[in-house]
Amino acid sequence: MANLLYLVHRLPYPPNKGDKVRSYHLLKHLAAQHKVFLGTFVDDPQDEAHVPTVRALCAELHVARLHPRQAKLRSALALLGDQALTLRYYRDAGMARWVDQLAARHAIDAVVVFSSAMAQYAQRLPQIPMLVDFVDVDSAKWSEYAGKHRWPMSWLYRREGESLLAYERLVAMQARRSFFVTEKETALFGQLAAECAAKVDTISNGVDADFFAPDANRPSPFAPTSTSPGGGAFEMPVAFTGAMDYWPNIDAVVWFVSDIWPALRRRWPQLRFYIVGRSPPAAVQALAGDSVVVTGTVPDVRPYLQHAAVVVAPLRVARGIQNKILEAMAMARPVVAAQSCVAAIDARVGLELLGAESVTDYVTAVTRLLENTQEADGIGAAGRKRVLASYSWAAHLSRIDRYLSATTPAAQPPTSDNQLRTELKICPAKYQDSP
Repeated sequence: MANLLYLVHRLPYPPNKGDKVRSYHLLKHLAAQHKVFLGTFVDDPQDEAHVPTVRALCAELHVARLHPRQAKLRSALALLGDQALTLRYYRDAGMARWVDQLAARHAIDAVVVFSSAMAQYAQRLPQIPMLVDFVDVDSAKWSEYAGKHRWPMSWLYRREGESLLAYERLVAMQARRSFFVTEKETALFGQLAAECAAKVDTISNGVDADFFAPDANRPSPFAPTSTSPGGGAFEMPVAFTGAMDYWPNIDAVVWFVSDIWPALRRRWPQLRFYIVGRSPPAAVQALAGDSVVVTGTVPDVRPYLQHAAVVVAPLRVARGIQNKILEAMAMARPVVAAQSCVAAIDARVGLELLGAESVTDYVTAVTRLLENTQEADGIGAAGRKRVLASYSWAAHLSRIDRYLSATTPAAQPPTSDNQLRTELKICPAKYQDSP
């Protein structure tokens, strides 16, 4: 059993959005074998109620309260230089003090970092081996955003992509091992940071298939649209699930409703699109109407998945494996997802889920499933089998264990920060270790 410092940018519970699903399961995996000291942020007041649940999994927990508006103002100071805004957003003197004091009180064997923004605290302990779960190449995500926005946001996103990539390269060189969620993301980082290619690995996402499982006794959240002597005529629900304060999700549903939905409604007037997820902004709420329902936060997403005729994930900007797709597949529902998302999943396209790219692709794929419910059910059942066979959290997360083993030889003395920055041509002033 090792003493592990685990640093996460957002309280890893409840597992109700992509990053929290992964960070929570990693916490559970680490805590089952080691003593975990967790440092994290709470950026949503509703998460305060879940702090005791997380504390029960840890030897010690430090929670820093992050106020998004103040954090945005703080991150703007990075514009005075060329540091990534992301780092200043998560810069907190209290977190830094806790890390220093923890290392003085306990012999920490390794630091596990979840998301690059938290590496700034691990860098305070250069003598301790660091493992980094980047999840996605976030710098590439910001660069991708630049192409989707007009100036000045395009400039800001492009700047963030370039600055964050410089930091990701520095962190990956300092780490004993770094991880990404798919082989594609791992290969992409290897191309962007060739000097780090030999030190990166892949840990795929998983899904809790016992929790996300169809249940014959689970009632439907959908209502009949009309009644007749012969029985009720029920609506045909199409569902999208995800945190709705996340820009790629916002872009996905706005595009789906504006460009794809009208053609589907002309063919299927009884269709109703359910946008299920927390914190929908004004742009998403404005989509609500006779055929579009914006639910906001729901107590349980599973009924919406289980009883949907089709689940869609029309993400135009997406990186890595999408938990929302795995969860829908685990619920045995047919999924139509963006080709980029489908390519990240080990599944047989056309048999276990469907891929789409253009408006016509989505209309064709959704229509195919609505016209043939037997085929749709078969694709859903095959998708669940794929999840059971290929997406166990335990199997994937065990890849980190070899780097935490007490028998692992001690890491080589770390290269000095100045040497690394010189080698990578990174300005030494950009990444001060002290928050």
